[in-house]
Amino acid sequence: MIILVIGDIIGRPGRVAVQKLLPGLRNQYNIEMVIANIENTAGGIGATPSTVNELLEYGVDVMTSGNHIWAHKEIIPYLENDTPVIRPLNYPEGVQGRGHIVKGNVAVINLIGRTFMSNYDCPFRTTDKLLKELGDKPVIKIIDFHAEATSEKVALGRYFDGRVSAVLGTHTHVGTIDTRILPEGTAYVTDIGMTGPKDSVIGDSIDDVVQRFLTMIPKRLSVAKGSVIFTAILLDIDNKTGKAKSIERIYQEIEGED
Repeated sequence: MIILVIGDIIGRPGRVAVQKLLPGLRNQYNIEMVIANIENTAGGIGATPSTVNELLEYGVDVMTSGNHIWAHKEIIPYLENDTPVIRPLNYPEGVQGRGHIVKGNVAVINLIGRTFMSNYDCPFRTTDKLLKELGDKPVIKIIDFHAEATSEKVALGRYFDGRVSAVLGTHTHVGTIDTRILPEGTAYVTDIGMTGPKDSVIGDSIDDVVQRFLTMIPKRLSVAKGSVIFTAILLDIDNKTGKAKSIERIYQEIEGED
């Protein structure tokens, strides 16, 4: 099964890149499922019903998130209805929404890291429990691990090697060069990278971010303009075994809107 997983989509520039590039990629690679991290789609932070509906229209099948999913309260009902939007599994018990979704032969699991993040439940043990509940079905299991520390991401990939089809990092917006298939058949990358403005500081206006570092005064950040990068991971997963056959980084650029 060919699955495309898009890194953190940043604001309107990122959404436009998905609109323009996804149809061609679907045809070129015979993609059967598209997963995307959407927690920065609304003005660079959070998601709204309109950004979710827009990406569904463009062909995204499952949407993952992270620590910014709560930025716009109107998204919360979308976490609890049939819309394919999930939040990290290892939030404390009782938090609204769901941490995984099953579509056909694929389970998509969303996790959040703890190192340099916050005091969430353990992503390792929480996922152990879910995998026990899921059993052998569905065969293909994809993890979006929304985490800051590279060590935590690498450790989680190794821990679940052979038990899930892929562990793919998000959150830092900076793609890493370590795409690989681990010894027991799990596809892995520390961070997919972002889909958003190229000339930016992880998607935001360079001047805004630099001034924040120089002055240490809180300042509202704005999504940068200009050319846009589209960053994703292409997976080929065996439908019978759930093992990864290949993992490939997809990187394209388009002109941005003024």
